[in-house]
Amino acid sequence: MVELAGIIILGILAQWVAWRFKIPAILPLILIGLIVGPIWAEFLSEDGQKWIEPVWNGQRGLFPGEGLYYFVSLAISIILFEGGLTLKRSEVRNVGPAISKLITVGAGITFIGGGIVAHFLFDLSWELCFLFSGLIIVTGPTVITPILRNIPLKKDVSAVLKWEGILIDPIGALVAVLVFEFISVGGGGGFTKTALTEFGKIVLFGTTFGFTFAHALAFAINKKMIPHYLMNVVSLSVVLLVFVESEIFAHESGLLAVVVMGMVMGNIKLENIKELLYFKESLSVLLISILFILLAANINIEDMLLLYTWKTAALFLIVVLIIRPIAVFASTRGSRLKRKEKMFISWVGPRGIVAAGIASLFGGKLIIQGVEGAEYITPLVFMIVLGTVLLNATTARIFAKLVGVFLTKSEGILIIGASKISRLIGHYLLNNGRHVVLIDSNQDNIKRARELGLEALNTDIYSDSIFDNIELNDVGYLMAMTGNPELNQYSIDKFGKDFGEHGSYRLISKAEIQSNGDLPAEGLFSKTDDYTALMEATQKYPSILE
Repeated sequence: MVELAGIIILGILAQWVAWRFKIPAILPLILIGLIVGPIWAEFLSEDGQKWIEPVWNGQRGLFPGEGLYYFVSLAISIILFEGGLTLKRSEVRNVGPAISKLITVGAGITFIGGGIVAHFLFDLSWELCFLFSGLIIVTGPTVITPILRNIPLKKDVSAVLKWEGILIDPIGALVAVLVFEFISVGGGGGFTKTALTEFGKIVLFGTTFGFTFAHALAFAINKKMIPHYLMNVVSLSVVLLVFVESEIFAHESGLLAVVVMGMVMGNIKLENIKELLYFKESLSVLLISILFILLAANINIEDMLLLYTWKTAALFLIVVLIIRPIAVFASTRGSRLKRKEKMFISWVGPRGIVAAGIASLFGGKLIIQGVEGAEYITPLVFMIVLGTVLLNATTARIFAKLVGVFLTKSEGILIIGASKISRLIGHYLLNNGRHVVLIDSNQDNIKRARELGLEALNTDIYSDSIFDNIELNDVGYLMAMTGNPELNQYSIDKFGKDFGEHGSYRLISKAEIQSNGDLPAEGLFSKTDDYTALMEATQKYPSILE
């Protein structure tokens, strides 16, 4: 009981520490897991036992037999489903050729290069090496965002890193799942006709179950067949059902099924999709907190000693200093990015939660199957994850200054509200070379702003998700221009420190006009210009003339 409660408490504490010190959560989670696991057993325990023993060892342990891997499988299935929900076809089309190439050409270079290097350094089978390289394709937004949150960069650079992390997450997971399934059906040896048939069954059942249940669940939600208060838990149940049913029909096809299900549902017109995403995100935070402490604690000191060789350092340096830059420069060739910006993108490539989670799951399964060399998968991927996160968290800001991509002054403008007056002013500023972002919860206003070529975010002003948008790193001016005076003041109070470095301004209220006092320090325009007056002016004069 103490261990179970301790995992949850330590996990949430690690998440808080990550938030407080603006570091990726995976870092404290894995470190805590290593401390209560192998480090405790080796250096702090009198009887050589871990404080948290994930697997029953005959005397103590949280999960009997293969129970840990069942739990990990179900947890990873939920995390991957949530990742798949965030992948939008429209976003893939709109991100531009540089990012599209990064998640295709760049991922391919990392996959092939990482596999070749791992094979010749550690003399592992080609299958295992390509499983390893498939896992290290993934970067992930959960590690990119905390590292870059407080580094002022040009929007182009921030956008590339942000969208690479978001889009490569489910794609990398899909690649790793397919490679693992190829290894499983081949038994670690030559791939016979039977093995290829089994692999085909996995792909067929995984994609079929994922596609079918995605449409079925979306239909049920849109037709109000599920009451609102049950929507989230029913969705969770369906994800677990898809995973288990797919596994029954074709062993090891469950993860593929939930990834496909998430991707399909994320691209269907679905009511309450945001609410579903928030629920899955909250659940993922809890599962990740528990999962990574368990997985790190399950590592033995012998596994860590496998990495105590020069080959480990060589692999890490080649992945970070050679393979990543080649992938970035090849993918961004012919783009508008400057050489120094490509160098910074090459330097920042931390691997994240999906890589570490799937590595532990697949590594453990392959060990149980008796695949030779499988014991290297988990520690090698954990080494890449921890090494890249530590490297980037400590050096990204310094490297940005060194190569000259660090912005000394934030000139971007954030406008709260996307009404006609906000769009008119935003469009004028955009045409004069300023980076302008509009925020509004009204989808029609957002649509009209985007039709003008403006960057507009459909988000709730009361949400904290705005702080995680690294594309706003170059914003230094804040203009609150809604028709609600209380909301304008709230925006100044909440966002002024982060986005109003050079000034936070708002529209004055009707009460301030009637008071006959001076224009407030943060007041926009003149003493007679409130929201109503400005909207009337835009009706008469729908353009700004100099």
